[in-house]
Amino acid sequence: MISLKEIATGNKPTWCPGCGDYGILNAVKIAIAKAGLNLEKTVLVSGIGCSSKLPQYVNTYAFEGIHGRVLPVATGIKLANNSLTVIGIAGDGDAYGIGTCHFIHGMRRNLDLTNIVHDNQIYGLTTGQTSPTSEKGFATKSTPGGVIEWPVNPIALALASGATFIARGFVLELEHLTNLIVKGIRHKGFALIDIFQPCVTFNYLNTYQYYKQRCYKLEDAPGYNPQDKTAAHHKSQEWGERIPIGVFYQEQKGTYEDELPEIKEKPLAEQSITDVNIDRLLDECY
Repeated sequence: MISLKEIATGNKPTWCPGCGDYGILNAVKIAIAKAGLNLEKTVLVSGIGCSSKLPQYVNTYAFEGIHGRVLPVATGIKLANNSLTVIGIAGDGDAYGIGTCHFIHGMRRNLDLTNIVHDNQIYGLTTGQTSPTSEKGFATKSTPGGVIEWPVNPIALALASGATFIARGFVLELEHLTNLIVKGIRHKGFALIDIFQPCVTFNYLNTYQYYKQRCYKLEDAPGYNPQDKTAAHHKSQEWGERIPIGVFYQEQKGTYEDELPEIKEKPLAEQSITDVNIDRLLDECY
């Protein structure tokens, strides 16, 4: 198994002391090792935000794009070379705000990607504004009188949109979170892993203690079956005194890439283009 030292880049993280991103970084590195990934065949794709600095600290290929565009870039990389393991790294604003459209369509297509979302329920990089997952009534810089909208429910949205692996973790449950990421990486299809990642600087409500008191593991829930989509919908609505973490839903079905004859034999990146003639296409255009 590859060592954690080999996975680290040596760059020093610049997150606030106590930030939940440190826990996610550790979980991602351990998961890469446990999943037995080849660092030269793995790509991390991120957008904008505190979370999106994570690829700078992991010794794989990486692409840091613009806000909300993690999945379009990840899709392009996967279709250009479908032999790669592609992992999206996003924040709740990145994934569930400006990136919502891409989030939904990536899931309904069942692209073979893993999408890891740092969900701290606030915009941390821009110093504490309301995010799509901020709780109703939560007072922030942008909503001093309290949030008036209801928050996005990522698990319910993923279920409705067709994701084939849907999970939620909590950074203080490091081993549990790591195993969720490993399962998501190994799953063939779109895997969402939403992670409670407390922002110690700007979110005074959704703290480590808040989640420690409320989170319970779905695998400990008597009779829960992650292949039961109706049960998963029911659990996705559970919020308050008890909040479930773990695998909500998993199914196996054909991926988007499976439907593309152009890459059935080998990835596009490995195909020769010397015998490609586009003269007819150019003639039709002009």
